[in-house]
Amino acid sequence: MSEKLNKQELHNLAMNIVGKQLETDGYEFLGVNSKLKRDPQFVALKDKTLHFIIVRAISYPQDAHAFDPLFMQTIKEHAAKFEAKTFYAGVGLGHGTDYGKPVIKNEDYTVVYKGLQEIH
Repeated sequence: MSEKLNKQELHNLAMNIVGKQLETDGYEFLGVNSKLKRDPQFVALKDKTLHFIIVRAISYPQDAHAFDPLFMQTIKEHAAKFEAKTFYAGVGLGHGTDYGKPVIKNEDYTVVYKGLQEIH
């Protein structure tokens, strides 16, 4: 029987997608936190600058690139104490044949991810 990924599994999948991009882009990981509701997910260094990266797994019909501005402002204020930049990485995840359906274990999935969005 087909089993949907739970919230933690979806979050881990989103973390893997973003983590691979960060590696490819030359980021050095200083801290990784894959537990739900623990932020930031990645604390990374690039070009001698500290980066706080918030990762969210988003399901249809929500917009993967929309974020809670109040929450992100809180993270940005926390990051400022460390002279870090703040980024949001929303990863839209859906079934491989129909983005509007949930991701099923051991089946193809669709990804909607435009990269990091800097929070100013």
